[in-house]
Amino acid sequence: MVLIAVMKTLPAWRKLELLDDACETTRALVLAGLRRRSPAISEKELHRLLMDRLVGEETAERVWGPRVESNR
Repeated sequence: MVLIAVMKTLPAWRKLELLDDACETTRALVLAGLRRRSPAISEKELHRLLMDRLVGEETAERVWGPRVESNR
């Protein structure tokens, strides 16, 4: 309840700034998890896996084409 009360007092620009920070943190955590599971993955493959998780596999395939996995 205290957090909600504090958030209500913040100007819109600050709320957006906090949301942006939360999104960046989430993206960094997802990337770290992907790298940990597949340390040999290329940056291109890593980006595509991230997009699969952020926008869904179907949307990612429509935008970036089918995922191509290298031999590991």
